[in-house]
Amino acid sequence: MTSSGDEAWFRDAFEQHRRALHAHCYRLAGNVPDADDLVQETFLRGWRSRTQFEGRASTRTWLYRIATNVYLDHRKAAARRSVPVGDPMEWCTDIGPYPDALLDPSSDLAARETVELALIAALMYLPPRQRAAFVLRDVSGWTPVEIADALDLAVPAVNSLIQRARKTLRHYAPTDSRQWRRPALTAEDEDILRRYAAATDPADFRELLAAEVRITMPPDPPVFGRDAAAAFLGRPMDWRTVPSAANGRPALICYLRHPGTDRYEALVVDVLTIENGKITKTNAFTGPHHIAAFGLPTTLDAAG
Repeated sequence: MTSSGDEAWFRDAFEQHRRALHAHCYRLAGNVPDADDLVQETFLRGWRSRTQFEGRASTRTWLYRIATNVYLDHRKAAARRSVPVGDPMEWCTDIGPYPDALLDPSSDLAARETVELALIAALMYLPPRQRAAFVLRDVSGWTPVEIADALDLAVPAVNSLIQRARKTLRHYAPTDSRQWRRPALTAEDEDILRRYAAATDPADFRELLAAEVRITMPPDPPVFGRDAAAAFLGRPMDWRTVPSAANGRPALICYLRHPGTDRYEALVVDVLTIENGKITKTNAFTGPHHIAAFGLPTTLDAAG
């Protein structure tokens, strides 16, 4: 294959699998900015080693192998992190929303939809190798032999990683893998999101909230209960919002303007869980990097 042929083959292959690869990296990293970095490094490593691809595995498998090892290398280099205690959605700033628009509609159903926030949060309890082995086996459907080859481990070691991961996740994730998939966004969800965006005072919010509603917003502490949540959401602040969807749920992208300024600053993405016509949970992800993941600017002109 000529150099120009190498380049055309590699770029076509990467473009074909890029979106599914990005979702895979999100499951491993838990947020879009880190997934972006992993995909970029995967592209660079793949390009450098393109002549070593022998075609014994599919291009997709080859790229997933590179991406998984990039993730593991990044975790080795990262500072040691504390073991999760309680619900990671309440304290873990490594988790972020995954915009529905990023999902690859051409992927198989499981690969396309397995970005449910409950599963992403549960994966935070797993050490990196267990997380990688579990995602490759139980989400992507790889065999233990394929995983062993990708991670440069013996098959018994891979089976042990998978078994330990499954044992841990039984305590934190639904046992039925069908519940790992993102829910379908309904017309009712969209209507409640519209009303949520239009609400301006505690009374407006109270009508939308379930009695046991919970708001998570790490690193800040969570808010529990309808009255406390309505008071928190209904504070007199100057918001501008953009409706969207993430992880199969309605999402509201929120910009805040501080008094005396002429710009709205990207602040938070609210991802809503709705049951029986009421909001039972709001996962608030704070920081402009989460808004940027939706392809939106980090500031808006107040005059716009």
